[in-house]
Amino acid sequence: MTEEPRSRAVKNKLALAGCEMCGTAEAKYKCPRCMTFSCSLLCVKKHKAESGCSGVRDKTAFQSIADFTETQLLSDYRFLEDAGRLADSTHRDIFVNRPTSTRALNFMKNRARKCGVNLRLLPIGFTKRRENSTFYHKKDKMFYWHVKLVFPQSCATYTEKRVADSKTLEELLSRFIDPLESDPVIRQKLKVYVLASLDQVCIFLKVEGRKCSSIRYHRLESSQTLAENLRQKTVIEYPTLYVVLKANSSNYRLLSDGNSDEGSQNSTDSSSEDEMEDGEVR
Repeated sequence: MTEEPRSRAVKNKLALAGCEMCGTAEAKYKCPRCMTFSCSLLCVKKHKAESGCSGVRDKTAFQSIADFTETQLLSDYRFLEDAGRLADSTHRDIFVNRPTSTRALNFMKNRARKCGVNLRLLPIGFTKRRENSTFYHKKDKMFYWHVKLVFPQSCATYTEKRVADSKTLEELLSRFIDPLESDPVIRQKLKVYVLASLDQVCIFLKVEGRKCSSIRYHRLESSQTLAENLRQKTVIEYPTLYVVLKANSSNYRLLSDGNSDEGSQNSTDSSSEDEMEDGEVR
């Protein structure tokens, strides 16, 4: 059957069916996805709005051998071509295929280890890996950290880049909560912190590598430098500091508190085991 008689047969088939949306006019169109008959553009839009149909033909839909035509064969061939083209473009993408650990990253991790910081880097594609701007300056012989500051009592989060590890946390926070030196816009947002003195503010760093049910924090000293506060701690990509008012600091359990709880639990278990008699099943 040639192309012209086939199109005429399709038109005749549509003419025999009525519009499934308005039910008054003859059908002129058929949805490629759900085969719903419609008579006008208005009915087509109404069908998509009511049924949520995208109107795009499903290229992977089941097709029986009896209804398989040359058009279906050509469609399958084009689908395989598109899949091959997409796979080839992925292999050519240098961003996806570049190594996850370069010489510069290994050098930075080794330098951090010498400074007493256990620096861990995530694979390419993670948000923290893309955001991180931390680097080690060979001439100055110091880290310039990418630091994220979270202010829970104001529901605000700020990012500070190129923070020298020789800077104290007091100097770092002065840009945000100092009554005179801070930015006016940020000062208004962090008003509850500005009204409280620096003595009424606690700074915490989350302990990495713990279960979600036993989250613990390190309490940092605001008078010490960033390098001193990060020593003997694990940092994933960059440090995230939680700036909390003292009135709310009880919600942040310290690592020492967790160790004491675990130690008391272990001692309780051992004492209960000692009290059991031989042959008794616990």
